[in-house]
Amino acid sequence: MENKLDSISKALREEYLNDPIVKLDTPFIDERGAIYPIVDEVMESCVIISSKKGTVRANHYHKTDWHYCYVMEGEIQYHWRSTGDTAEPSVVTIAKGQCFFTPPMVDHAMVFSKDTTFVTLGRNPRDQETYEADIERIELVKA
Repeated sequence: MENKLDSISKALREEYLNDPIVKLDTPFIDERGAIYPIVDEVMESCVIISSKKGTVRANHYHKTDWHYCYVMEGEIQYHWRSTGDTAEPSVVTIAKGQCFFTPPMVDHAMVFSKDTTFVTLGRNPRDQETYEADIERIELVKA
């Protein structure tokens, strides 16, 4: 299956730079419960991340990786801007049940105003060696 995000289009990149929140499809609901579609994409990794209130994560950009993040509990103050831009980053609060997307070459940081758990679905494998080789650390938000 071809990964449509391998060659992310300029238009799609710009769309997510303007608004990183992913519009989720309507869940399938019946008497058994619900199925919530989040991502229908080929990817290499899925991790669950827990973050404590008052902490900062990311403060980097990815050269090739992209990721979807789905908030299971808590909330994330997501800061982002195009890599190389010197403007103040945009900021949005991502609530429980929301999903957002980070394309490659986008500076980003996450600030946690409460204990938070989220799932990250990524293009690249998540072993530490592969991960570290793909990121460049920056200080978008002071930790």
